[in-house]
Parts: sequence; C-alpha cells; structure tokens
Amino acid sequence: MRYLFSGALGAALLMSAPAVFAQAADPSVDTVQSLDSGLLSIMKAGKGAGVKGRAATIAPVIDRAYDIPLMTRLAIGAKWPTIAPADQTALVTAFRRMTISQYASNFDSYSGESFTVDPKVESRGTDRLVRTTLHVPKGDSVAIAYRLRQSGGSWKIIDVFYKNSISQLATRRADFAGVLASGGAKALVTHLNALSAKAGG
Repeated sequence: MRYLFSGALGAALLMSAPAVFAQAADPSVDTVQSLDSGLLSIMKAGKGAGVKGRAATIAPVIDRAYDIPLMTRLAIGAKWPTIAPADQTALVTAFRRMTISQYASNFDSYSGESFTVDPKVESRGTDRLVRTTLHVPKGDSVAIAYRLRQSGGSWKIIDVFYKNSISQLATRRADFAGVLASGGAKALVTHLNALSAKAGG
C-alpha cells in the first residue's frame, strides 16, 4: 500500500481561519467515515482485484465523498474562468479519473490497517475540518485531515492534508500551473490522463 500525498507545501488553507469546534455529531464525519470504509474495502480486495477492479469499487465512493468539480476549479485557480466550457468539462472528467486511478493504485493491499476519526470537528469559516489517523501495523501512523464544504445538502471533501500540513490541493495547483502556462487546458487534460495511465487506470 502506498499513499496519495506528495510535496512539501504548507497548509495555508488549513490555517487560514481560527478553529471553532463543532458538535461531535457533525454530519461531515459521515462523509469521511464512508471514504475510510471504501478505502478499506479496496485494500482488502487487494491485488487480485486489479487496479481496474479496485477503481470500479472506489469510484462511487469518491463521487459521494469528494466535490470533484470544485476541486478541479480550485486546483486550476484564477485561470479557470478563461477556459472554454467544453475544456472545463474535460478537465473535471480527467481530474476525476486521475483521483480514482491513484486511489485504486495506491490502496492495493491490506495488512491490518485501520482508520480512526477524531469526533472533534473544527469549523473553518463555512468549511469543516475532520482529522483522521491511518493506523499501520508495524509502521508509523499517518495523520490525515480533510477539509469539507457543503454542496447540494451534503458535506463534500475539497482538500486533503497529509500529516495535517501538506495540502494536496496546493500541491496539485503547483503541478498544474506550469502545464497550463505552456500548453493550456488541452495540455492539462493530457497531463491528467497520463497520470491516470501511470497509475494503471
């Protein structure tokens, strides 16, 4: 099993607003617990299911847990309004495919891992921050925090913080900026599809 997180950017989004603790029964916890259950499911399916099999299992979980269109827009940043609608749609589709493929590739085996979710949910403006821990037998535990925002009456993940400090969204924005600057939206779609293919999806 490998993990999705890379880079060394600080958590500007994580620290951008003072923490206010929400009620322990905050519904944003359900979103994270659903994702954790889905990840354990594909880990237990293991290599026998193949990347495509694990992807088929985790895809509906990702669709429920993540706000993929918003994450795509945030990862691209200020250039998003200048991109043609058809290219925006292609970018969202490619971003979703990449997200699913990387989860399916990285969470590919099970050796007793488990997740715990901190019931003390933090409010960050209108967002929620849910902290979790991935427990790895005979290894170091991994702290993962999720930032969620309400969308369509439910709480959706919009960013992931590895070790509570490395923003996946900020890392992706840094990766995408150069591709957009040199080749535009179509080049970024190609880049995202290449990342999916590299993961086996």
